Amino acid sequence: MQVGERVEEAGAAGAPVGRSGRLKQLEREGEMAADFLETLLDIADLDGDIDVDVEGDRAAVAIVDSEEGRVPRRLVGPDGRVLEALQELTRLAVQVETGERSRLMLDVAGYRAERRAALVELARQTIAEVRRTGTKHALEPMSAFERKVVHDEVAAAGLSSESEGVEPHRHIVILPS
Repeated sequence: MQVGERVEEAGAAGAPVGRSGRLKQLEREGEMAADFLETLLDIADLDGDIDVDVEGDRAAVAIVDSEEGRVPRRLVGPDGRVLEALQELTRLAVQVETGERSRLMLDVAGYRAERRAALVELARQTIAEVRRTGTKHALEPMSAFERKVVHDEVAAAGLSSESEGVEPHRHIVILPS
């Protein structure tokens, strides 16, 4: 079945309704993204398998090592910049098919998972420092994904945070309680 066929079938059945409808919509977004990424990998003659899942309120797609070889780490790029660009291209490809903006999250070779773990640790250390000193603390500039991870960790700790600045220098300030 082609991507276009899936979209037409979903449209013929009507707009997704309720939680199960939203889940089906996210699964469909993930499948469209996987089709786009598989084509891209084939054109570039790069190894990698595609994993599709739904995490929370978004489709999660990952390019992972395959039996044929490792995913080229150049698809991540310095500070994840190539990954961010690839994610935006994939979101646009899905949007062209669905007519709606996608919030899908792309990972390559576990980069985001590793980065998330490092950011959680950074957030916890900074939260401890803010509690100890009672003064706010500004972090280095981060991508939107990275800021969300830190904001979530700060909120879970019972403190507040805010983003300041403009891209590419947008950063988080963690505030004392």
